[in-house]
Formats: sequence, structure tokens, C-alpha cells
Amino acid sequence: MKKLLNQPDDYVDEMLEGMIAAHPAIYAQPVPRVVTRAGGITPGKVGIVTGGGSGHMPLFTGYVGKGLLDACAVGQVFASPSSDQMSEAMRQASGGGGILRLYGNYGGDVMNFDMAGEMLEMEDIASTTVLLADDVASAEPGEREKRRGVAGMIYAFKIAGAKAEEMAYLENVTATAQKAADACRSIGMALLPCTVPQAGKPTFTLGENEMEMGMGIHGEPGIWRADIKPADAVTDEMVDRLLADMPIGRGERVSLLVNSLGATPLEELYIVYRRAKARLDNAGITIVMPLVGRYATSMEMTGATLTMCRLDGELERLLKAPAHCAYWTV
Repeated sequence: MKKLLNQPDDYVDEMLEGMIAAHPAIYAQPVPRVVTRAGGITPGKVGIVTGGGSGHMPLFTGYVGKGLLDACAVGQVFASPSSDQMSEAMRQASGGGGILRLYGNYGGDVMNFDMAGEMLEMEDIASTTVLLADDVASAEPGEREKRRGVAGMIYAFKIAGAKAEEMAYLENVTATAQKAADACRSIGMALLPCTVPQAGKPTFTLGENEMEMGMGIHGEPGIWRADIKPADAVTDEMVDRLLADMPIGRGERVSLLVNSLGATPLEELYIVYRRAKARLDNAGITIVMPLVGRYATSMEMTGATLTMCRLDGELERLLKAPAHCAYWTV
């Protein structure tokens, strides 16, 4: 294991300390493992809270900011935060308008956020939940409730965050977040694994010339494993699988995210984007506000994810609304 760290058990806390020290105008840490907006809450606004394991920067903590999230609970690398940390994040985000819990569909996160919501109910803080389940490789369409949440979360954070900034009611912010979640489909592929600091060994193994299609962001098994294919062939399969799961007609509009899982460089992401755009252009589908870069990583995993967010007038307007955090400004 070659990493810039001190002690593995201090990895997350030292990372948070450094992030907040680097961006004090954006982030604050009122209690350990809870990141909030530095400017505090907006009275009467719906607070949007997420949570999840570390190791995916800038997801989850990085998207706390104006027009995005209000607070985030942070776990160890690839591990859920505790229900106490989640409930404290919700308290910190509470300005009287209620709380939207917006996070990925993972068992530990669901269990702990449900417990946190029950705690807050006893304090008369209302909350709702929207789960992201956009990974088409993790379950068939008939079992969407079993799918993992991956990079589609970024679109949900942005769109729900913009709706909350309009001072919409909790039920309206929740409905918009759910619409955004339902509009997203993602798929990933991996070339090399990552290493969790506390484990000290790769999360999975691939042969020297192998790749895996459909790999999850924690190293969950994918759809197939075979020799590395050319970038255009890989991109074509990813686009085909997304469009098969969410048919999009000529004249429709989408936002497209080509995301590095950590080690894949921008040069290779642009090769993927070039092919994906050509495919959508040929299908008569317009790309709006494309995103290319590191938006939801998996430590230093080599690979990429492709996400499509199908837009209507409301979703496009909210996607383009102003927002600011250390990693993304609109």
C-alpha cells in the first residue's frame, strides 16, 4: 500500500481537517464527522442532508454548499456513518422547514438514516427520504429498489438543492428530488482496484489485461469480466445499457456525466465523452450542461462511470440554477 497518510485510523479525520482548513468559507465541522455549510442555516429553508462512507471525494462531503447540501455525516472509508452522526447532521441542517434525507441505496446507510429520522421525530423535526438507486448493473429493471446509488446522486443534490433555495415546502422539495432520482441511470467499469487504508490490500483483483463492466464503487461485482476492449466499444456498451434501461427519444434533452473513479485521467474521460456524445447526437438527443471529471470517486480505482439524467423543463432549470461548493460552481 502506497498512500500519503499517517495512521490508517486517522485517515478520515485528518482528511476532513484539511478540507475544512482549505475551504473555511464553504465548510464547517461543528461536531466530529459532520460537515455543514460555513454560513449556517437559512431560517425556514428545507435542509438537505446526506451521509455515506469516506473514500468517494468529492462525494459526499464536498457537495455541502450554497444551492446544494446543507450537511453531511461522514463514515470511515466505505463504511456508513452512525445513526448518531446522521441525526446530528440533521439537527445542524434544521432551520424549521424540515429535512430531506437524500442518499444512496446501501443497507447500512438506510438502516442508520431510518434510526436518525426516528430520533428527530421525537424532537418534532419532520423529515422525508429519497434514495438514489441509479446503477443499472446492480439489479434488473423489475427490481430497481435493489439497485445501488452512484453518481446520479450528484444530479439529485444539485436539483433538490436548487428547489430548496427557492424556499419550497418539504413535500415539494422531496417530490422534485424523487423526480431527479428517477431520471438518472448510471453504469461503471473498472480497470484496476483501490486499497482501503484500514485494510491495506486491494478491494478486488483483475488480471493484467482484464477489465470489468458494471463494477460498483466499493468493488461490488459487475456484469462481466474480460480482456480490455477499445474505448469506443466500452463506451458504446455503456450507452446502450443506459438507453435500454431508460429509452430516450429523438428531441429529448439529457445531462451527461463522465466520471473518473479516481485514477482515470481527464484525457481518457474526454475520449469516452467524445464517443458518447456522437452516439447521442446520432440519436437526436441533446446534451445539456455536460460534466466530465472527478465527481464521485472510489479512492484510486482506475475506471469510469457514465450517468444520464433525463431532463424536463423543471429539472433543466434547477440544474442550471446557481450553486457553489469547493468542487463545483454553477
